[in-house]
Amino acid sequence: MSTMTTPAAAEESKAREAANAGPEPKQLDALHTAYGDTTIADQVVEKIAGIAAREVPGVYAMGSAVGRAYTSMTQRMPGQQQSVSGGVSIEKGERQTAIGVSIVVEYGVSIVEVADNIRDAVIKSVEYGTGLDVVSVDVNVTDVHLPAEYETGADSTPAPSTGSATLA
Repeated sequence: MSTMTTPAAAEESKAREAANAGPEPKQLDALHTAYGDTTIADQVVEKIAGIAAREVPGVYAMGSAVGRAYTSMTQRMPGQQQSVSGGVSIEKGERQTAIGVSIVVEYGVSIVEVADNIRDAVIKSVEYGTGLDVVSVDVNVTDVHLPAEYETGADSTPAPSTGSATLA
């Protein structure tokens, strides 16, 4: 006599095997060790990324004009600290993070070079400081800061001298 296995019996057998196998072993890394887990708040990643981006030559400010105006007003209140995470947004999982940075660049710099330097600095700082893998750093250039002569509308021709001159 041959034994026939019904589909229901096969599924039950697989379920029993899975239950007996127990939970999958925990994957260990810098944040998840045999002795415990480390969790990092979103604000920590934002601050580290913000500080790293601000230190890149050619970055004049962080964030959009509206964001900078709001931050400027809120920092005038007594007891408020300077915000270093303005212009930074993140999406963070347990082991990885994606970072977005909004900046204003100085006039005359290569935006491509500044963006590459920001990516390098942010990736190094966040990965070293947190142990998270940075999967992307998106750089959004919101404005160009012009030198004072362009902002006031003055042209580059020198003003006439007010000293005395003798006419021949």
